[in-house]
Amino acid sequence: MVEGLTWFESLVYSSVKNALLDCDIDVSSQRTLFVISTTKANIEHLQTSEYDTLEPAESANRIASVLGVVCQPLVVCNACISGVAALVTAQRLLESGGYDNAIVVGCDVISHFVVSGFQSLKALSPEPCRPFDIERLGLNLGEAAATMILSVNKPQTVSWKLVRGAIRNDGYHITSPSPKGDGCACAINYVTEGIALDTLSAVNVHGTATMYNDQMESKAIAASGLSAIPINTLKGYYGHTLGASGILETIITMHSVSHGELLATRGFSEIGVSGKVNISASPVSVSKHSFVKIISGFGGCNAAVYLEASSENKEDNEFREDCDYSVAHSVKITPYSIVVDGKQIEIDTSTDNILADIYKRHIGSYPKFYKMDRLSQLGFVASELLLNQEYPRLQQCADRAIVLFNHSSSVWVDCEYAKSIAIGDDYFPSPSLFVYTLPNIVCGEIAVRNGYHTETSFYIIPNKDENIMHEVLTSTFLDDSLQSILAGWIDYEDESHFEAELKLIIKSK
Repeated sequence: MVEGLTWFESLVYSSVKNALLDCDIDVSSQRTLFVISTTKANIEHLQTSEYDTLEPAESANRIASVLGVVCQPLVVCNACISGVAALVTAQRLLESGGYDNAIVVGCDVISHFVVSGFQSLKALSPEPCRPFDIERLGLNLGEAAATMILSVNKPQTVSWKLVRGAIRNDGYHITSPSPKGDGCACAINYVTEGIALDTLSAVNVHGTATMYNDQMESKAIAASGLSAIPINTLKGYYGHTLGASGILETIITMHSVSHGELLATRGFSEIGVSGKVNISASPVSVSKHSFVKIISGFGGCNAAVYLEASSENKEDNEFREDCDYSVAHSVKITPYSIVVDGKQIEIDTSTDNILADIYKRHIGSYPKFYKMDRLSQLGFVASELLLNQEYPRLQQCADRAIVLFNHSSSVWVDCEYAKSIAIGDDYFPSPSLFVYTLPNIVCGEIAVRNGYHTETSFYIIPNKDENIMHEVLTSTFLDDSLQSILAGWIDYEDESHFEAELKLIIKSK
């Protein structure tokens, strides 16, 4: 433990310090980006009086201060894809030319809160997990912190380059992946576009050993033409490390491929998926020097990155023209008012549930609304009011992303879920509440409602900083499949303290 830091924060600090030993970068420079990937951060401190100072954004500030990082930290909270999503975000921001280096660290710790949640979903295996195996029973949980340093300045030695990344949503369901693996396949196809697939050494998959995830990934791999490429998953060695997994597994795969041997998939014995995949219970010799990392998570989100060994003679510094945008429509909701495109809309402030009243008055045609947590309800009504300003309203929009920010993560439903896991006779973990303790689920709900299959991302920052939000949004448009983003600030603490300020922004030509 580092004095003044929690266990989670100490792990992040130690991981970053170790990574920096091999790097000559100035952490005190405004051109050094600091990105943290996590799903629940300090959630084990939820019921202590100081929890408000241990929320992800405040925690990130404290870690940055101890490290000497002066750039405002950015927390990526995108369920299990958080680690890979953080790498994609950092890569874009570097490509935009605003930063020279990016420290990207992923971390999650095992807690009663997290374990009880996966128990409630009946997703945990009572024995070591068996990814892709016909006898697989579920996942194991692990705890880790892992750091990657991205830089626009090529080091003296041969290193790896993150060439391309993508985030895609199934637009299917917030907990069940698309049976055909549509979102995952779409992410793979984007990052491998223009690449000869037979030049890949491997695909490192998510491989949680749950029934539907492994099946979905096998279908996505086959649909992407990668059935012959060796695949592996590392969950059998140390379990599912949540927000750390994408970064940790990318690092291990880089080392593995560099040494010419793909690690065996521990726990695998007999194939138990219908998509054709090349998986082995033994190490596999590899001679090529590029690979794809894929990952999926709740909220229907999927991500992929393509990495290749960087040649000593190859110039790697490539900057892309920054993309700006214009605002097409806007909506702002608080406990006291609704403003849509500058016009005030009637609201009943005397009701016990303002969001339900807004839903009944202005929407009223999506009964699943009542199953959502408050943050998702807020996002849903705000997005409906916003998108109804389009004429005609676009459904199944193929080039629209969802990118949201807040400060307090999912604090309201975190507190509600915590009540269901109090030790004693009333121990009844609620699966319907647990899934909403991931703040990115609001993005998933909007994507499912509207049939969006492009990017969905959720970020946590200390306050509504328009500069940080603008940087992230303009860099998101570097994904050249995007033409518009449903973007903005959405925070819900309780019935008297919430705000949604969403905009429909259009990429400038």
